[in-house]
Amino acid sequence: MDLPAELPTSHLTLTAQCYCKSVHFTIAVPASALPLPVHLCHCHICRYTHGTPCIFHAPLPKGIAPEFISPSTLEASLTGYEHGQAASTRYFCSSCGCHIGDRDVPDPKAESASSDDYPTLHLEWRVATSIFSLPDISSSGPESDSKRPVLTMSSIFQIRSHVFANPQSSPNGLYNWLPSIDSRPLHIWNPPPDSPDFIVPPPSAPGPWTNSKGEDVLQAECHCSGVSFAIPRPWTILLDPSLPDGFKDLIKTYLPPASPYDKDNKRESGELQRDTNKWSGLLDLCDDCRLVDGTHVIGWTFVPLHALEPQIKSDLKHGTLKTFESSPGVLRAFCSVCGATVFFLHTKDRVWRPDDSGSKHEGVWDGTGEDPYPYMIVDVATGILRAPGGVAAEDWLTWRTARLAWQASGEEYDSSFAKSLERGFAEWGAKTHGKAIDFSIA
Repeated sequence: MDLPAELPTSHLTLTAQCYCKSVHFTIAVPASALPLPVHLCHCHICRYTHGTPCIFHAPLPKGIAPEFISPSTLEASLTGYEHGQAASTRYFCSSCGCHIGDRDVPDPKAESASSDDYPTLHLEWRVATSIFSLPDISSSGPESDSKRPVLTMSSIFQIRSHVFANPQSSPNGLYNWLPSIDSRPLHIWNPPPDSPDFIVPPPSAPGPWTNSKGEDVLQAECHCSGVSFAIPRPWTILLDPSLPDGFKDLIKTYLPPASPYDKDNKRESGELQRDTNKWSGLLDLCDDCRLVDGTHVIGWTFVPLHALEPQIKSDLKHGTLKTFESSPGVLRAFCSVCGATVFFLHTKDRVWRPDDSGSKHEGVWDGTGEDPYPYMIVDVATGILRAPGGVAAEDWLTWRTARLAWQASGEEYDSSFAKSLERGFAEWGAKTHGKAIDFSIA
């Protein structure tokens, strides 16, 4: 790739921040090392610790590490997570849950392991590329040079490969939906069988799961298992006689079409028929989500909060969840131990209230008194779903493949990635189901 002429000849300083800005750091990268190669890891550990379809990581050249900008520090601003035989520590913002990358775990057998300089000199970093901003490089050349290439995200971080993209354990995922960037194919790498250098412990049994009534449920669980709950089929909820009809109508607006692959999917009245056996799934490129989970894209599905098992109230206090209000009336939740994004809850757009409820409560509930939002829809991050069919959970979700959520935001941040994913997702939908599916969600 030809780099822009404006690029400094020695080093380029790149700046990264999480959503809440508690984490703020820079890295100084030699211009000769650019673009940094990016791999998308699809292993279940990365998915369950992030809540996303995969992660976006770039190994830093040896000797280069994040330089934190005060008051941000590695120790005070971040939570580290290690699991089992982990070779690295995963770091995420203690306040908003944004993953910033991982650093090698010190080898206790190394001769210099006791040295104070050991972590800086020997431990390598892999940074989350989705939280960096483009450096401001102004052209100092003559006016005739105004047409020189501009610096883009893909000229700094170049996505080159999918790793741990195993079609046997997870037959569909982002590696199917993003086969190339522009016209450049992405390499797929999987470790050799029984390789001792790349051992990823198998995930917990993927089901199928059932509840106490013997009904199918979809298990959702972060990597450390501190957050765990089950999602029932839509039809079991809609058959509940105690549920108000008004809320049932709201639930239906979040369900996919009953026959999404047929041209005619409406009753004579013109009402769209809904599939009561599956939930809707979409891919989201919004800036807020990118800076909250540390990846370019996240998948969401939409379910009634009250129907989760065990039941979770609208303050989202459950297990090891930690919450923060990302904007007025919007509550997000992530695992405080492993950092997985879990919930997005909007108290205005996704709530049903009876006309005679008399409830005047607005905004996020603090957990005191009676829950003011007994009837609401919550977004669940699809990366923590333990579906038997893999990350796409196609037995449970119908994906909207014809368009991505917040496409414009994705293109503004990384145009090559966003346009390539839009095209690849639609092509996968057409190849798999005969057409790319488009439908409105609520």
